Amino acid sequence: MSHPVRWPRLAIATLLAAIGLAGFLSLGIWQVQRLHWKLDLIERVDARVTADPVPAPGPADWPEITREDDEYTRVRLSGEYLHDEEVLIYTPSDFGPADWVLTPLHRDDGSIVMVNRGVVPQRQGEPAAFDRPEGKVSVTGLLRLSEDEGWLFSRDNNPAEQKWYRRDIGSITETKGFEQAAPYFVDAEMTDAEGWPRGGQTVVKFRNAHLSYALTWFALAALVAAGYGLLLWQEVRRK
Repeated sequence: MSHPVRWPRLAIATLLAAIGLAGFLSLGIWQVQRLHWKLDLIERVDARVTADPVPAPGPADWPEITREDDEYTRVRLSGEYLHDEEVLIYTPSDFGPADWVLTPLHRDDGSIVMVNRGVVPQRQGEPAAFDRPEGKVSVTGLLRLSEDEGWLFSRDNNPAEQKWYRRDIGSITETKGFEQAAPYFVDAEMTDAEGWPRGGQTVVKFRNAHLSYALTWFALAALVAAGYGLLLWQEVRRK
């Protein structure tokens, strides 16, 4: 026995299927684009960290610095450390609980660049003894941008009490009263495999789950298409 096609039901299903397909396919395509962007970024960063060092950007170059184009560039710079203004920032490390040692470097042009000299393990909650070189020094390392935002469970910096929990360079240099401070810091390379602070601790790793996200969205689009196809088949059989 033949039954008439249920047009209202079919029209609603068609509209919902079209919206679902368009949405899921758009998200899948976007994730594919993000995948290519991330792979290109990883390739560029890998090239930067192994390239010959270039002079660290000076004040004239600071406004043009971007995370995508400049972070993890291998740079070199020289000057004198201002050890009286150093900042210790807690970090978990391969050596157990430790502190980053961020020390302002006063350059010949009068500008200040914060240098992350490396980690120092904590002993009973206090940093172990470490070297503080005097006089002019040369530093080679990776350009890093300020960590303005904390992680999920990180504590906020407390500039009033000079307590720092992340490498928010803008907040640190402003609190220190540095008038010409770079908007970046430099992760120093390891120069002494036995001494402290221990440089060369930068972790260059990018999370790349875009392929799995893309496959998920495309799978959902396929499910929508399959469900709509099943509905049409049922309507044809019913008629």
